[in-house]
Amino acid sequence: MNALILAAGFGTRLLPHTRTIPKPLFTLGGVPILKHTIDRLMACGCRRILINTHHLSDQITEFLACLDVGPHVDIRPVHEPLILDTGGAIANVKDLMADDCFFVINSDVVTDIDLTDVWRFHHRNGALATLVLHNRAPYNQVTMDANEWITGFRSPGQGLAFTGIQVVSPDIFDLLPEEPVFSSIDWYSRLCPAKRIKGYVARDLFWEDLGTIDTYARTARLWISAKVLDAPVTGIEIQALSGDGSDRAWFRARPNQDISFGSDIPVRSAIVCDHGICLPGTQSRSQMDAFVKIGNHLHDRDVCVPKILAHDALAGMVAVQDLGNTHLADVVNQMSEPGDIIHIYRKVIDRLIVFSKKGADGFDLSWTCQTPYYSKSLILEKECRYFMDSFIHTYLGKNILFDTLADEFHFIADRALAHGMEGLMHRDCQSKNIMIKDGTPFFIDFQAARLGPIQYDLASLLVDPYVMLPEPVQTDLLAYAMDRLNLTSSDSRHRFVQSVDYCTLTRNLQVLGAFAYLSRVKKKGWFETHIPAAVASLKRWGQTRAPDTLRRLKKLIMSL
Repeated sequence: MNALILAAGFGTRLLPHTRTIPKPLFTLGGVPILKHTIDRLMACGCRRILINTHHLSDQITEFLACLDVGPHVDIRPVHEPLILDTGGAIANVKDLMADDCFFVINSDVVTDIDLTDVWRFHHRNGALATLVLHNRAPYNQVTMDANEWITGFRSPGQGLAFTGIQVVSPDIFDLLPEEPVFSSIDWYSRLCPAKRIKGYVARDLFWEDLGTIDTYARTARLWISAKVLDAPVTGIEIQALSGDGSDRAWFRARPNQDISFGSDIPVRSAIVCDHGICLPGTQSRSQMDAFVKIGNHLHDRDVCVPKILAHDALAGMVAVQDLGNTHLADVVNQMSEPGDIIHIYRKVIDRLIVFSKKGADGFDLSWTCQTPYYSKSLILEKECRYFMDSFIHTYLGKNILFDTLADEFHFIADRALAHGMEGLMHRDCQSKNIMIKDGTPFFIDFQAARLGPIQYDLASLLVDPYVMLPEPVQTDLLAYAMDRLNLTSSDSRHRFVQSVDYCTLTRNLQVLGAFAYLSRVKKKGWFETHIPAAVASLKRWGQTRAPDTLRRLKKLIMSL
């Protein structure tokens, strides 16, 4: 049993990603699509598998050279200096395939079809070629007669869809057209009147054409979900979840009702984070790698974060433990008693201290996707300048430049770092990034973690615009944090508070810059609703904590 996998194309529907990686090497569950196809062909008995190549052929050839398939399987590339189209590719392997029937499969399709059954069907019907068809609008356009002989290929909306899977008899080589480059469909169309092309109708199969970004992403989500839930891809339900401030998409995956795991096994689910296609060396890849590596590190250190269940680096998919739907903000905004609020925030602070201390233990700086440290340059560029450019200049339309306040921003950055208690810093430790499951707080969205002062995370927690904690509650929680950190002397507590004060300011600046950018540039309007709360928090800082050294910034803040 032989096979030809068509893998020479440019993958134009997946541009720009296919400029650097050929489509057959895109992954599902971390395994290249080409490998999935080869495995299915080997499983049904194929012992010679040819792969035609052209675009980025060196990568495919190198991949094939590394495959360990044993001594009894012949897998080799067939390079086409000029793409021969689907029909020309078949004609090009005549010398290697003239002794028996062979499969021809497009490299960008995945399916669970029984290839052995297709092979047997072909041998029973005596056709020159048997094409696997199924009902898949809007691809339906292949028509057949009552005896399943194909009558035409160009009837949009009628008949069935060609799956890109076929079995070809060697007799077809006697009917080759003279031109070297031609379409197999055009070739078969000329043979239809003689009833030489048969249709094998597949029902209840999983099939996807991975030629587009949308279909690839959808299939990659299903694939990783099936892997972590130990269910077939046809037994998975995917539900889109509301997004966050990033460009990632979030989904909940569950086995559907047709899948039974036994009465003693509870219903399972997983959360899938879709980062988009992540080519090596890109920012999206760096963020996804940080998410996985930092997440595994924190979980191994018994920090309260969701367990990472699996990931597919190229597809940009990460499956994590499902912590439910309840954020800290949801819980706190339903509370009316300060004592209840303080109780749950003390739990969060206890676990934040663990995050900081245990997270820093053994932390590899190469895991970070932005900067390894919370530094002065970061404060100046990603918080102070971000506030001025995104919020003051772009959002409010005020013609005030960063440089006019540069000396005050340098002062702020120095004070924020002066007495920092260094550990692993979450960097966005607010109530929307803390899930509550069975009464326990869990930190999520930790991919921006880096070494830095715990004071910044504590400030982020206390001046969070999503909950707006009352000042007395903030004061109580700050004192609790210092007690838990064993700060007993008045000097140590004073220095700690001074760092918190300036981290509160830099955090407020960052939040307003981010809310302005997300609402205006990213068109995520719900962030705009929280700008008034963030402004109010910043103005309180200006009224109660701003020293005379920050005269110009204070004037700007109080004018908002």
